[in-house]
Amino acid sequence: MNTVLISALVVAALLGIASAAEVLLRARGKSSDELYQRIRSWWIMAAIFFALILSGPTGALWLFGILSYLALKEYFTMIPIRQVDRRIIFWSYLSIPLQYWWIADGWYGMVLIWIPVYLFLLLPLRQVLTGETRGFLRSTGTVHWGLMLFVYALSHLALLYTLPDREGVGGPELLIFLVILTELGDIYQYLFGKTFGRRKILPKVSPGKTVEGLLGSLVATPLTAWGLSWLTPFDLPTALLAGGLISAAGFVGDVVVSMVKRDVGVKDTGTLIPGHGGIMDRIDSLTYTAPLFFHAVYYLYY
Repeated sequence: MNTVLISALVVAALLGIASAAEVLLRARGKSSDELYQRIRSWWIMAAIFFALILSGPTGALWLFGILSYLALKEYFTMIPIRQVDRRIIFWSYLSIPLQYWWIADGWYGMVLIWIPVYLFLLLPLRQVLTGETRGFLRSTGTVHWGLMLFVYALSHLALLYTLPDREGVGGPELLIFLVILTELGDIYQYLFGKTFGRRKILPKVSPGKTVEGLLGSLVATPLTAWGLSWLTPFDLPTALLAGGLISAAGFVGDVVVSMVKRDVGVKDTGTLIPGHGGIMDRIDSLTYTAPLFFHAVYYLYY
């Protein structure tokens, strides 16, 4: 039985434990509809994720391409957009299939420069052709920032998937390792914060984040990384460092997207995922963990 299937069964077992715990809490009147919806949504997301990962590269690339599209769409829906800005937004959406085409084609160099270099130069030119001078810096900067975060950064998930085998494991296993640890890092922050949290880190940005929650995640996530190191070519020190990197980067990604939501005055970026909010609410941490983890792994092993 391959490691991807084993990891799918492990995740299913953990979700089964969570579902059983929710049933017991509900019987005692201590559960809530939000908790039930969260766990139900996790079942659906995990099923889709592993089904497409197991289906091969085509399914995985479609998954991440659609994820980038939905996240960017939520972002553009959430921020103030002028009519004149819609011209460059159209070209922003067209950049998504090209970014994932370069990944499918194995053109690593173009993947790295397509958005941060070519689109950085071309989108302002398209804005100049409109002749509208007011708000130029704000609109081009806002659009490019969204592309960098929700297309460029997230596309590193697909890049990670395409890495060849090293020491018996390859890209799919490394991808699963990253996604599981990123999501568990968020859960650890929540659990330790609810249980021990006293001192808030960024009360104006994310009131629920506490020093105790972050410290708990910074300890628990590396330990979990050690336990999941069979999905990677990592030795013990590298696994612990990877867990620490993912926990810290996930925290930063979470609060950065929270800052965006505070700036535009919204709590959740959407309602697509019951109990979780929108796509951006669920993948905020991955926007930071994916590129940092990918480049660390690429440097060390490839």
